[in-house]
Amino acid sequence: MNHDQYDASYISGILQSVKTIAVVGASANEVRPSYFVMKYMLAKGYQVIPVNPGQAGKEILGQTAYARLADIPVAIDMVDIFRASDAVPAIVEETLALDPLPKAIWMQLTVRHDEAAARAEAAGIKVVMNRCPKIEYARLSGEIGWNGVNSGVLSSRKPVMRAGFQSYGLRPKPGEGKD
Repeated sequence: MNHDQYDASYISGILQSVKTIAVVGASANEVRPSYFVMKYMLAKGYQVIPVNPGQAGKEILGQTAYARLADIPVAIDMVDIFRASDAVPAIVEETLALDPLPKAIWMQLTVRHDEAAARAEAAGIKVVMNRCPKIEYARLSGEIGWNGVNSGVLSSRKPVMRAGFQSYGLRPKPGEGKD
């Protein structure tokens, strides 16, 4: 697969099919990108599980943190990697040992490892590299346009009215339609 660019349908398909996201490298520091990505994805109705050995057993955004992916007691749909590129092969190996296998591995901005991606894809896992799910969700849902950013996506869909904010949303929040 060409990981230099992704079709909107590929990214959207992943974001619509996953419900549980493990964030490897999650931080309890509210000014770190992993923290506000977790916060955003939680607000969009995803179950987000922080993975950070230094925070294991503690809570980040009300979610219990785990030391390793294998410690998470529920099935994971997507592994979001907030670690340096050289850490990716070990995380992919840890992911491949999970049962069931996640649907996707997502590497954050500036994170790329082509060999590890090929290994995951050979096992049937979709891979996204050098992208942020928060940014992609906002771009595909039209929300990023509210800040004056050209999302490259045209839509005539009306926003879904929710308490406190509007969202075009890729999926309903729990209890608001299909889960």
